[in-house]
Amino acid sequence: MRGSANKLQQVFLNLFVNARDAIPAGGMLEVRTAAHNERSEVEVVDTGAGIPREHIHRIFDPFFTHQIQWPRHRTRLIRQLRIIKEHAGKIDVRSTPGKGTSFHVEFPALRKAVHA
Repeated sequence: MRGSANKLQQVFLNLFVNARDAIPAGGMLEVRTAAHNERSEVEVVDTGAGIPREHIHRIFDPFFTHQIQWPRHRTRLIRQLRIIKEHAGKIDVRSTPGKGTSFHVEFPALRKAVHA
């Protein structure tokens, strides 16, 4: 499967913007990448306000996210999830209120043919 560079760029740009917005008074934004067992991974970590535990499992739910404090991010999160799924990927979110949030995105790696 080949990915859409534009759509994937949109996913990561939105993750970066969300992280930046979570740390308005300053903090750290870290991006980690890795490739393991035929998959590519990207993790976006911020030291922002974090997401309350009671909200974390529902942040991609369109019927829930409009109720919480980040209305600008609601559309971004829903769009990101759709694009990630279109690319056979998955996303995991971990957050600690007052300490920050981590979005871990994983995609199957694209194999290139080797010509002898």
